[in-house]
Amino acid sequence: MADQVPAREYFIQGITRDGKKFRPSDWAERLCGVMSCFGRGGSGPNTRLQYSPYVRPVMVGDLKCVVIDERLRDIEPMAFDFVLNFARDNGLQMTEACSIPDASGDLPPAA
Repeated sequence: MADQVPAREYFIQGITRDGKKFRPSDWAERLCGVMSCFGRGGSGPNTRLQYSPYVRPVMVGDLKCVVIDERLRDIEPMAFDFVLNFARDNGLQMTEACSIPDASGDLPPAA
């Protein structure tokens, strides 16, 4: 079985190129909210809005970030460009990384 190549991700950091904290403080949730959709199978008053698995807010230490899965480029190129352009237009720092599989299932249970 061939190893799968980990998905590349872009981390938009809540800090500008000149080192200032980006405002408003809920910018990451707002940006991810633009890319959210209603969950599968739900209808009526119990339907819930969910963040996209391709654009999600995370905390890295005390820094708010948005993680963009590169696969969004193939699924919805305009959405991918929108999110990256948001970062560029606002002078936000951005880094590129890859997903690391969660190894928690491989760990023995705690004694």
